[in-house]
Amino acid sequence: MSEFWLISAPGDKENLQALERMHTVTSKSNLSYNTKFTIPEFKVGTLDSLVGLSDELGKLDAFAESLIKRMAQSVVEVMEDAKGKVQENLLANGADLTSFVTHFEWDMAKYPVKQPLVSVVDTLAKQLAQIETDLKSRTAAYNTLKTNLENLEKKSMGNLFTRTLSDIVSKDDFVLDSEYLITLLVIVPKPSYSQWQKTYESLSDMVVPRSTKLIAEDNEGGLFTVTLFRKVIDDFKTKAKENKFTVREFYYDENEVKREREEMTRLLSDKKQQYGPLLRWLKVNFSEAFIAWIHIKGLRVFVESVLRYGLPVNFQAVLLQPHKKSSTKRLREVLNSVFRHLDQVAAASILDASVEIPGLQLSNQDYFPYVYFHIDLSLFD
Repeated sequence: MSEFWLISAPGDKENLQALERMHTVTSKSNLSYNTKFTIPEFKVGTLDSLVGLSDELGKLDAFAESLIKRMAQSVVEVMEDAKGKVQENLLANGADLTSFVTHFEWDMAKYPVKQPLVSVVDTLAKQLAQIETDLKSRTAAYNTLKTNLENLEKKSMGNLFTRTLSDIVSKDDFVLDSEYLITLLVIVPKPSYSQWQKTYESLSDMVVPRSTKLIAEDNEGGLFTVTLFRKVIDDFKTKAKENKFTVREFYYDENEVKREREEMTRLLSDKKQQYGPLLRWLKVNFSEAFIAWIHIKGLRVFVESVLRYGLPVNFQAVLLQPHKKSSTKRLREVLNSVFRHLDQVAAASILDASVEIPGLQLSNQDYFPYVYFHIDLSLFD
């Protein structure tokens, strides 16, 4: 499972023994893989400041999680043609996310423990805020480009009634710069090709003989040219409609056709040029944001442990990775039982889980007598 429980218990002899009991039970029952999660000791300050930081860290935790989810989604969207390789770009410091979490080490260079705790939190908050600002601007520019390109591509994907014709027609298909003659484009249903060939010259006066040519087809019909005198356009359109031939409103403008083609080429080129730098930025900053998030989890454990267990600072943090979803209920029961002594009143009814008891059922399943935080990496699968 890509789910982790980050817990802490006091570091005195009794609770270290409780942690050993937890390791024994979870190992024997194959409930979880457990590793020590090392958190350095910070300058605590006042308890009032810790209470304020507790609330601030909760908000920062939620913000960081939301940010890296958005970044992961951006990687998926940018790599639309290579989604099978998305996970290769969602790494933390070059390692897969699970390995990073299970081998976590505090980054002393980025987040010095000699600084006041509030300063470390402020550094993390500013770092994540800057990443979010850059994410918005970079993805907005790319998405605008992508949307414009998709809109152009959609124009060339419809049927002959709606799609753009700039990539179909050519200058040679039309009589241009004539005071009297004009070339029209007519959509003819496939079953009516023969009828069109027999009748188009007689649909109106002044239709140029042998002037029709099939220039494009789709599943329903074909696009034919026909040349006639300008003064009979309206009459020809009326007669064509009566015969279920549709005159497509299109007049060849070489500059417009050239502009459309150049716009498509430019957008394709711009998207290709932006793809590499954007993906590299997402890869680097997803890593930075994820690393910051796990540091925030560590800070939350530190702050909550001091608030719950008191001073001097003395606690042990442990990272548990449940082996399977079906075992999480049993794992929770074991933890509540092993650490019930941390709050005798609230956990008085919880049984001792140091010994395996088949069919063990515990109450107060939502109560945690220990510090607990959840890390769910399935959000980034």
